[in-house]
Amino acid sequence: MTELVKISLPDGSVREMPEGSTPADVAAAIGPGLAKAAIAARVDGELVDLTRPFAGDAELALVTSRDEDEALELARHDFAHVLAEAVQALWPGTQITFGPATDDGFYYDVMAPEGREPFSMDDLPAIEEKMREIIKADKPLVREVWSRQQLIDRWNAQGEKFKAEWAAELPEGEELTVYWSGQPSSEGAWLDMCRGPHLPSTGKLDPQAFKLMRVAGAYWRGDQKNAQLTRIYGTGWLNRKQLNAHLTRLEEAAKRDHRKLAREMDLFHLQEEAHGSVFWHPNGYKVWRELEAYMRRAIDGAGYQEIKTPQVMDARQWEKSGHWGKYRENMFVVPDEVPNVEDEGDVISGEADWMALKPMNCPAHVLVFKQGITSYRELPIRLYENGCCHRNEPHGALHGLMRVRQFTQDDAHIFCREDQIVAEVRAFCELADRVYKDFGFTYSIKLALRPEKRFGSEADWDKAEDELRNAVKEAGLATEEYGWEELPGEGAFYAPKLEWHLTDAIGRTWQVGTIQSDRVLPERLDATYVGEDGEKHRPVMLHRAIFGSYERFIGILIEHFAGKLPVWLAPVQAVVATIVSDADDYANEVVAKLQAAGIRVESDLRNEKINYKVREHSLAKVPHLLVVGKREAEEGTVAIRTLGEKEQKFCSLDEAIVMLKGEASAPDLR
Repeated sequence: MTELVKISLPDGSVREMPEGSTPADVAAAIGPGLAKAAIAARVDGELVDLTRPFAGDAELALVTSRDEDEALELARHDFAHVLAEAVQALWPGTQITFGPATDDGFYYDVMAPEGREPFSMDDLPAIEEKMREIIKADKPLVREVWSRQQLIDRWNAQGEKFKAEWAAELPEGEELTVYWSGQPSSEGAWLDMCRGPHLPSTGKLDPQAFKLMRVAGAYWRGDQKNAQLTRIYGTGWLNRKQLNAHLTRLEEAAKRDHRKLAREMDLFHLQEEAHGSVFWHPNGYKVWRELEAYMRRAIDGAGYQEIKTPQVMDARQWEKSGHWGKYRENMFVVPDEVPNVEDEGDVISGEADWMALKPMNCPAHVLVFKQGITSYRELPIRLYENGCCHRNEPHGALHGLMRVRQFTQDDAHIFCREDQIVAEVRAFCELADRVYKDFGFTYSIKLALRPEKRFGSEADWDKAEDELRNAVKEAGLATEEYGWEELPGEGAFYAPKLEWHLTDAIGRTWQVGTIQSDRVLPERLDATYVGEDGEKHRPVMLHRAIFGSYERFIGILIEHFAGKLPVWLAPVQAVVATIVSDADDYANEVVAKLQAAGIRVESDLRNEKINYKVREHSLAKVPHLLVVGKREAEEGTVAIRTLGEKEQKFCSLDEAIVMLKGEASAPDLR
């Protein structure tokens, strides 16, 4: 008699299936529509192939293309395998390594056959065509379990030295799986080792839903001492519509690239002499100063006290805080005193105490808090700093303003009693909301929970997570509208944190603001206050930032607004341009009156055609161009060309000043 297994479905029903049945069999038993739509399954919570037999009674949820996150990950994983198969089919002798799915696609690292140049962009069209051929062939993707020795023998026999090396390091007792593209061992079948899962067949992929994007160099196992490979990148989606939307976003993102716009607007530059640090030009630093002034108004109105702390601190302070063990490799470290240097070989001799450029501001703020005796009546104490920090990021990770080595945070730490935490976090949520709305951002809030490796007791983590959760709920922000989500394992090593993820004008998200509820650092650095009972107590330390860093926030703003910054932020708010030299005196008079009204204005008296001037100042994203000629000089008027508008507006100089002054007024958060 055939044994039966009980399969529990999401609707609460239970189906009895013969032993050896698969999720595909359950889908077929429910109906032909579901059998056709199903692409994978969750069995007892684990994502598996449709054709993988049940091990016993199980809970089953069938996955279709409507389950977009899972479907996309599966599709991108399969696109990567199809890419590797296509490359080996076109160029026999190519060695393959690994090819994961990425946030928007996939890649595969390969080594060209001996005697052939590394793969290049010129090879991508042929690879794409071969991939489509494999997809249209609708080859089944079949899972098998092999022994480690089988894998080693297979790869050695095929000259796949990278795969053989990896297989030799796999645990002997672990279940090792391979996937065939095509019927196992049949002519034209292709094999790769992989944990899976995969779609049922290559035909489940849309042949028009992917595009190979670029090639790059990559080292085997990421080590430059190893062989250099070619990494082929692609983007993959569920259908052509999604692909086209993504390519349009990339096109728009390229137009908005803050590095390109910075050159056109003359904001800043970067160069090798200071890797990862920014050379701010006058225009760019005007934007910085406006943001700094804006944030000062915000903190003044919210009861913060601004401080300034040292750039370099004794390494023992970082040991006490725990950062030395966690961030040492990303810190710039220097000896306390310049040691003696031997004449020959410049070998450093002798011992030295170590100092470090601060990678964050929090330990220094604790030291400020610890000066003198603090009473419970003085809490909360909110210490703010535009704190310049340094982190030794790898060269390859640096990216314009978005990833730098020297950056300035709008950083603050709130020292408070336990009974004040929820109110303080809620107040911060409300302040952050006002700030982000001033810049036109929508956002989602996420709660990053305790990581696997952490300091502090479980009880303290429980309290800290609940406090943050409750504060967001009290502020009315823990809702679907605000994209509320909890992220297990993604907190800092010392505290859980709330994260603000901004959505920009083209739908990209950026994690910027954060607030963390920390009981660890006050303990490690011995911060105390005198309670109502006359005894010493530990304050809770709330780490918080809204911009995150000025550099990155400015980069985000440039891309969000495509360089067309709000008038109050624009480095040059208006340019007065002449049509004829006879209007030069009047242009200078207009400039003087605008400056007196607080407008950042420049004049353009060059002997150039007005259309040339309009194009040039439009490229520089100047919000308003005030054009004056002989007629305007006689009548005391101006012709205003506003960036992005086709029609120009004629008005008196006084009217223009009132209009520009209103637009140039920065938001006031006091």
